[in-house]
Amino acid sequence: MAARFSSRLVLEERSREPDGAGGALETWVEKGALWAELKAGSGRERVIGMKPTSTVTHRARIRYAAPGAADRPRADQRLTDGARVFAILAVAEADDRRRELALWLEERALS
Repeated sequence: MAARFSSRLVLEERSREPDGAGGALETWVEKGALWAELKAGSGRERVIGMKPTSTVTHRARIRYAAPGAADRPRADQRLTDGARVFAILAVAEADDRRRELALWLEERALS
């Protein structure tokens, strides 16, 4: 069954720029937009950096992009939807027809 691509997500890539004091500033650079079918999975609360954090896993389906293509998401990138941020955990072909990719995502929110 074909996915319904109804969620517009922005693909972002981490960028490190020198801060002038020997360190680096980390920013996220927009690489483009993807239309996805986004489905929530399981959720839990845990403590990260001494703060309670709510974590929800998601699975997304997007149109296929070949390995190495600029528009194919990678595990070192993230997707955003306004203030929502989804870390990309893994990317794989959704089926053997190369029509869609499956993405495993994690969304975190401070409690």
